Amino acid sequence: MRNIVLSVLGVLLILGAVYVGNIVANSKKKKRPVPEKVIKTVYTDTVQNKTIPIIIPANGNLVAKRRVELYAEVQGIFKGTGKLFKPGQKYRAGQTLIRIDAAEYYANVQSSKSNLYNSISAIMPDLRLDFPEVYPKWQKYLTSFNLDKTTPKLPEMSSEKEKYFITGRNIVTNYYNVKNLEQRLAKYTIRAPFSGILTEALVTEGSLVRNGQKLGEFIDDAVYEMEVALSKKYASLLKVGEKVALNNLDNTESFSGVVSRVNGSIDASTQTITAYIEVKDATLKEGMYLEANLNAKEEENAIEINRNLVSDTNEIFVVRDSILDVIEVTPVYFSDTKAVLKNIPDGTIILSKSVPGAYAGMLVKPYTTQKTQAKITKTKNAE
Repeated sequence: MRNIVLSVLGVLLILGAVYVGNIVANSKKKKRPVPEKVIKTVYTDTVQNKTIPIIIPANGNLVAKRRVELYAEVQGIFKGTGKLFKPGQKYRAGQTLIRIDAAEYYANVQSSKSNLYNSISAIMPDLRLDFPEVYPKWQKYLTSFNLDKTTPKLPEMSSEKEKYFITGRNIVTNYYNVKNLEQRLAKYTIRAPFSGILTEALVTEGSLVRNGQKLGEFIDDAVYEMEVALSKKYASLLKVGEKVALNNLDNTESFSGVVSRVNGSIDASTQTITAYIEVKDATLKEGMYLEANLNAKEEENAIEINRNLVSDTNEIFVVRDSILDVIEVTPVYFSDTKAVLKNIPDGTIILSKSVPGAYAGMLVKPYTTQKTQAKITKTKNAE
């Protein structure tokens, strides 16, 4: 009997130990956590189509609109004019830039003018006897003749006899020889064709100037032009008179210009068209590098977004019921950072910033500020 009791107790003890062990073992097992759904917060914008100005960026260097390269047509010693012939020297319109010694040539001109005067004086008695009706006008011509001034124009010949008589005495030939010499004498003095500044000087006072030698460069420092090359697809958009905003590379100065000319042909090698922008400002200098923004046209019923939001297949992400989707768009213009798009309905919610790893069907949560949330709540209450 005792052995039976001990056996039963032993079995019960073993069963109890197994039960307790199972409880302890089960209590140490960790439950696998259920993963939470990750919802990305995205920045969005609501489409509102409007008129978008298409601005074409361009750049180039300023060049003076009016420029003169100074060349000598005669030979002689360069004489002083009261102003140093140096780069940076300013001159008014009509002021003497260069004076070349013309003493010897001037003497030849005066000699020819004197011969013309003597020739006319020699025929005056014959005119008084044979052509009394034309004598007064020739007498008046002699009276107005001044060797120190430009030779006046010969009187108008009213009859064939008068013309034959005057021509037969070589008066007309001598007159035109004198005018030819006077024209060449004027080339010994070079005057400023307009007010401006000397940018290059290749001779100095006292140096010998030779025929055909370049003397310097003179520009109008009040008006400049910038030549820009644009793609041929903008040829129909560029208009003469269109205003242009310009700025320097540091964006510290801004200027206003206007499209003055557009080339009528396209460069065959680069397939670009050249436009010229005229700009006036006292602070500008020739050779300055500027950036320009040309207002090519205005596109109606369009939006402008960051270029990186448009895929290679011309699609963008939209948000529909907190889920990303894609729609096709029609690009009108691409700049370096922006894209102008059409065919997007008003009220469409699009991404305003790119989302890494975004895909159609992705669950998202639009980011709303307190101001936006208050506006949404106000709209719902009104409804």
